Amino acid sequence: MGGVDADEPADDELAAVRDLHLGGVILTNGSSAGVQATRQVSDRVREAATTGGVPMWVSADQEGGKVQHLKGQGFDTMPTAVEQGRLSPEELRSKAEGWGGQLSAAGVNVNLAPVLDTVPADLGGDNKPIGFLERNYGTTPGAVAEHGTAYQAGMTDAGVTPAVKHFPGLGRVLGNTDDAKDVKDEVTTRDDAYLEPFRAAVGAEKTPLVMISSARYTKIDPDNMAAFSSTVLTGMLREDLGFDGVIVSDDLGAAKALEDVPVGERALRFLTAGGTVALSVDAKTLPEMTGAVLERAGSDAQFRERVEKDAERVVAAKAEAGLVKCG
Repeated sequence: MGGVDADEPADDELAAVRDLHLGGVILTNGSSAGVQATRQVSDRVREAATTGGVPMWVSADQEGGKVQHLKGQGFDTMPTAVEQGRLSPEELRSKAEGWGGQLSAAGVNVNLAPVLDTVPADLGGDNKPIGFLERNYGTTPGAVAEHGTAYQAGMTDAGVTPAVKHFPGLGRVLGNTDDAKDVKDEVTTRDDAYLEPFRAAVGAEKTPLVMISSARYTKIDPDNMAAFSSTVLTGMLREDLGFDGVIVSDDLGAAKALEDVPVGERALRFLTAGGTVALSVDAKTLPEMTGAVLERAGSDAQFRERVEKDAERVVAAKAEAGLVKCG
């Protein structure tokens, strides 16, 4: 999945969609142009697609509060997750269905939300990626699970696939992986109570996507950030939680946390560890990433088999969402 500007996709962004046969995009840089203008951008992306008849994922970060990237006429002003957490789960599900309907009208079929990270009350705004931006539904795993899955269900009701994030949780770190290196969680364990929201989400009737954190979890795998950890992706998410759907990376293109890793290696390490879809907001990194994957697949039969299975997972997820029509 590659980044395209939400207001005016650049030529190299559309070229990446076309020439690299991307399976999806993320609308970047935000837009206040409204539903109809966003629909025109979504349609341009789909016109550029070369995916053999399998529809594109067009995604956005539409959480609420400071992380609502699509605004303007036709889009409600969404409250923060903290405020959403004060609603009843039933009311939140209903509101999320309405917000999802607005995304669908804009041609967006994946929402990179809800955030299922739990920020303890005593950490609060010192947690830069979540608490500081009021992206958490509560301060206990139970509250986050209840409201996060209500939001997830509302999006699903609207026909928009949610992507729950950021497994195994960013609620107890200090730094933000978007702008800091070597962000560490020194608390979370493999059987941690703070995994409850993710366990609830992947157990839902309709399978969401799961986005992986780029932090490092010293009590789980001290040598690798989560996105490159087979212990996290395969051991915890696949085996412990029984998740068989699509695992998508957080941004592998522009995030500061990845700065010291060669661009092609980012995609290879993520897929080898058990990830399904590598996401980069920076279209300029995509040729190197896809080139590295194709080269490895051409020379490594085991890796090629893994990538083919991942492609099947993507098509199955799109079919479950009603995007793929099978005869």
